[in-house]
Amino acid sequence: MTLHSAGHRRGVVAAPHMVAVADGQAILKEGGNALEAMLAMAASIAAVYPHMNHVGGDAFWLIREPSGRVRALMGAGWAGAKATPQFYRDAGDDEIPTRGPLAALTVPGAIGTWMLAQEASRVQGGKLPLPILLAPAINHARNGYTITRSQARLTEEKLPEMDKSVGFKKAFLLDGKPPDAGARLRQTEFAETLDHLAHAGLDDFYRGDVGREIAGDLERIGSPVTRADFENYRATVDEPLSVPTKAGTLFNSPPPTQGLASLMILALFDRMHVAQEDGFEHMHGLVEATKRAFRIRDRVIADPDRMTDNVDRYLLPAFLDAEKAKIDPRKAARWPAPYGEGDTIWMGAADASGLVVSFIQSLYWEFGSGCVLPATGILMQNRGASFSLDPKALNALAPGRRPFHTLNPALAALNDGRLIAYGTMGGDGQPQSQAAVFTRYVTFRQPLEKALDAPRWLLGRTWGSTHTNLRMESRFAGNLIDRLLSAGHDVAVLNEAYSDTMGHSGVVVLHANRSLEGGHDPRADGGAAGV
Repeated sequence: MTLHSAGHRRGVVAAPHMVAVADGQAILKEGGNALEAMLAMAASIAAVYPHMNHVGGDAFWLIREPSGRVRALMGAGWAGAKATPQFYRDAGDDEIPTRGPLAALTVPGAIGTWMLAQEASRVQGGKLPLPILLAPAINHARNGYTITRSQARLTEEKLPEMDKSVGFKKAFLLDGKPPDAGARLRQTEFAETLDHLAHAGLDDFYRGDVGREIAGDLERIGSPVTRADFENYRATVDEPLSVPTKAGTLFNSPPPTQGLASLMILALFDRMHVAQEDGFEHMHGLVEATKRAFRIRDRVIADPDRMTDNVDRYLLPAFLDAEKAKIDPRKAARWPAPYGEGDTIWMGAADASGLVVSFIQSLYWEFGSGCVLPATGILMQNRGASFSLDPKALNALAPGRRPFHTLNPALAALNDGRLIAYGTMGGDGQPQSQAAVFTRYVTFRQPLEKALDAPRWLLGRTWGSTHTNLRMESRFAGNLIDRLLSAGHDVAVLNEAYSDTMGHSGVVVLHANRSLEGGHDPRADGGAAGV
């Protein structure tokens, strides 16, 4: 059952873990704004949901200010100074490993975005000090958190991959075995790191004692990231991508994220004039729009510093009209899909002032590189594994280069006055789940809880699958599946009614009357709450 919360007057939050929801709600009760609530939740979710995210990963924010301006906080970490193709060839690797120290090759960007969000919260009147915002996370990490079903399952599934992952077994096993759901674990070193940052300031993560300890541990385990990489790193404030639709203006994050694809899918579907929800035209239309958007994404998106294309041109009406004309309303296009997987959390927050936040934080794959640094307890991401060792590739590895990101937080300013922050985890599934939830809630006016609960689909590879087909949850009607098969879609129906494969979606809404509403996916362990 979808966890839904409505009728709030001061603020609302949504997250994939109820502990993070409660921590965000507590900040709102203290008089904090949506950004302060999200900062507390960003720390808390790393402490209680570490298989999905950690501060050793990257993060992106979309912030809609009360003035109406939307800004993107971009925390894509760059490849370390020693991360060259020759470095990996000397190590005997033909491609970048997905686990272990050599997978931990990019600077974590998440804390850099926290620094920018803290500055932005002060501009919006935020007054809560950092020790207050980080206190809940410190408590969970120090005194213990309860293992969720997803952490228990994924620890057991991924343990065979973690032989080269320093510190994984010490951090995430109990008595040498994967813990059961309901067991308790602590992240003691991580608690001390957060406590230090709370008093020394977040900049210490890159240019202070914490940065020195992280860099020292990375050097000892053989990562190509150096102390200078940390000292030089800065997250950035950027302009979001946007596209107008009949419902309103949609926003998403710019490169190196796949925000372009998410916007293209919805803009193409907007041009199809589908009249009925959850039928063949709805699902076929979104799947075919996904194919068009992904082809462009895979051709153009890379580190923005080396891109020659201006991606805004792909959101112009003339280009979108031409792409829509290439979609056959009755027949599926051929589909070779790239490989994409990911583990991520999306969270949202909004308050009555008009401040709305869409936030996403990730390690890339579940547990990232698997490397838990002994001095700080920080779990390092493996986002850099998406680089190619081929120097001619679009996302070729080079020191200082930012990898392609599946992460993309979404936000919409609707013509009826609603402001919506929405998003999901799930690698290549992120744009697809965003489109499913958005069209159900906005285009077809389903109640929020129904839009989040309804069965979903995924086109292409994710979660280690070797298939590129269209996978669907088992709750879809048989006649819809038959029509999709007849149209040429390669359909596989999953055994599960609610599958983690489809991602964990969430939404927060600030209505025109200033009431607030939020909801989160029944496929996750979270919900929504407000004041």
